[in-house]
Amino acid sequence: MANFFAGTHRRPTWRRAGKDEGFRIVAMKPGNVRRISRNVGQVRIPKVGWVRFRWSRAVPRAKSYRVTRDRAGRRHVAFAVAPPPLAGPGTGSVVGVDRGVVVSAALSTGELLRVPGLRETEARRLRLLRRRLARARPGSRRRAGTKAALARLHARAADRRKDWVEKTSTALATRFDVIAVEDLKIANMTRSARGTRSAPGRGVTAKAALNRGILASGWGQLVRRLDQKAPGRVVKVKAAYTSQRCSACGNLDRKARESQAVFRCGPCGFVGNADVNAALNVGNAARHAVAAREGLWDAGPTHREPHLAHLRSFA
Repeated sequence: MANFFAGTHRRPTWRRAGKDEGFRIVAMKPGNVRRISRNVGQVRIPKVGWVRFRWSRAVPRAKSYRVTRDRAGRRHVAFAVAPPPLAGPGTGSVVGVDRGVVVSAALSTGELLRVPGLRETEARRLRLLRRRLARARPGSRRRAGTKAALARLHARAADRRKDWVEKTSTALATRFDVIAVEDLKIANMTRSARGTRSAPGRGVTAKAALNRGILASGWGQLVRRLDQKAPGRVVKVKAAYTSQRCSACGNLDRKARESQAVFRCGPCGFVGNADVNAALNVGNAARHAVAAREGLWDAGPTHREPHLAHLRSFA
């Protein structure tokens, strides 16, 4: 519990079969991993022996590795390595990033990026499986098979989201010297509105749908990977009024956002995409913050091994 309250570990939970299954091997030796063909490698696991895995990339010298099992039943091996940071272009370029639900990430350059989710046929099958799961008898084989099929669909969406995050974060880290994002408290924003039995909440269904949209957009994953790939070059600014302020004249008007996509400023007549306007405000705020500090933040040491609580980011 001391590690949890210190903020370095997750809250301890009781071990449960089929959930968060995995183990970590420390003091790894260079001879414990080898490549036997173009796409196949082997890792030596104590008391098990040599176990094959898909060789997706070159394995650098690692101090430890972790074997996990996801909810779709797939097993993964992740080698704990602190990767070197990506270099920026060195031109002093700044980009503002506005994260949303309809548009996952809007850039101050005018680019609108969206996380690829499930296709329509996959979403239709997801709804079918949910109804089938609700009718299945608890403890039956039919229920177990339906849960496994649901887990595979959710894992497919998570894989696409992670792939998008990796490619987007790499592109931002290499294209720009400073990446500005809003300092959002995602855990507070996605808190349930259900309330209690004595004080039930309002708009629970709509809030639950919004929470799902926020989590499906990969807000937290994107910023976390940016911090890891471009340490010291990610600037977090206050999120207040970024969507209500005109990026051209600075006028603040909550009615200027006519719709989800259109921003129209009355005093100066500026008209543009609302998400891009917010991204421009985020970028401008970052420029002022960097100028006030006379430089970027200290990235801190990059040679240490990634902590266990963040090991999933390298899987």
